[in-house]
Amino acid sequence: MHSDYGTGHASRGRTGIRIKAGLAVATLLLTGSAIGWSAATGPSANAAPAPGTTAVAEGATERTIGASGDSYAAIVDRVAPAVVTVRSERRIRTSARSPFMNDPRFREFFGDRFGAPDPGPRRQEGLGSGVVVRSDGYVLTNHHVVEGATSVEVELNDGRTFEAKVVGTDAPSDLAVLKIDGTNLAILSLGDSDAVRVGDIALAVGNPLGIGQTVTMGIVSAKGRATGLGDGSFEDFIQTDAPINRGNSGGALVSTSGELIGINSQILSPSGVNIGIGFAIPANMAKNVMTQLIDHGEVRRGMLGVTVHAITAESARELGLEEVRGALVDSVEPGGPAGQAGIQRGDVIVGINGSTVKDGNELRNTVSQLQPGTTTTVVVMREGRERRIDVRLAELRVTD
Repeated sequence: MHSDYGTGHASRGRTGIRIKAGLAVATLLLTGSAIGWSAATGPSANAAPAPGTTAVAEGATERTIGASGDSYAAIVDRVAPAVVTVRSERRIRTSARSPFMNDPRFREFFGDRFGAPDPGPRRQEGLGSGVVVRSDGYVLTNHHVVEGATSVEVELNDGRTFEAKVVGTDAPSDLAVLKIDGTNLAILSLGDSDAVRVGDIALAVGNPLGIGQTVTMGIVSAKGRATGLGDGSFEDFIQTDAPINRGNSGGALVSTSGELIGINSQILSPSGVNIGIGFAIPANMAKNVMTQLIDHGEVRRGMLGVTVHAITAESARELGLEEVRGALVDSVEPGGPAGQAGIQRGDVIVGINGSTVKDGNELRNTVSQLQPGTTTTVVVMREGRERRIDVRLAELRVTD
């Protein structure tokens, strides 16, 4: 793994498919292709004990059921009104004209029999989901749900529809904020996604395949995932097996306390339908991006100015590290923040801003959520010794 912290690239390969090593599966954005452009259950009543008790089967691992008991209906009642359907429209230009007609020798020999008039722009409709996060009409969704849209409409769970204004979008995180002229709207509170644990129960709410609002249940399967769908994207996904499909994009992943812990964004699938591996943007990242888009209309990110390699078990032994963690500095940008502060090639960054660094992706995400001009402490291992270095971050310039 090689990560660049000196420059950023915002382009996201929407039509490309990244094949994961050893797996014949594709990571897909969750826009509802059934529409054209982008197109409820709890635990079994027989299996679940009374609220607050523990179910233990012979030879099975102990499992604790929370206060929701054998139903999540009360949570869904609170959450559902804040989850909306997002319909978007854009116009594209297509041509039925054969590409060979661009060759004058081909036209001279065959005439225009293989050509057809340019039909002009046509309309494409897209479907996704969203979450109302402020009672005065701010809606959080995915960037790819509204990317390139000429008009956007939000439909509430009660059937009311509103024309929506795109307040701002952020391709690197795949997030967007919409504004509708509604008041006293039901909202979904953002939880602390850092506190989410692998094994926690999670509910996914959205409008898959355009069939209407749907609730599914699963667990948090993993944290800190990166799918590599687009170059330059900031990925720190919560992985879940709660069934989500196309059209769930921008919908809610919620905890059993009814808090938003993630925005559903991608699935891993060879066929485009759910196989139990879905990815949600964590709420803490979404909150940071959302706040900047609402307050400033854009997202600014800090830049450290290094490129790094992943730490392997072999390199950890060679470097004298007790654990396989951190990010090995491969190069330092001349005159950049890290270089000016004294970080060197060969240093292993093991901490930043008071948090440990597991790998390069985590480092990149942490730096990106700090504002340019922020002075932060970077902890590095150099020649077997830990050093603490204060760095004043520059601004990451993201280009298309």
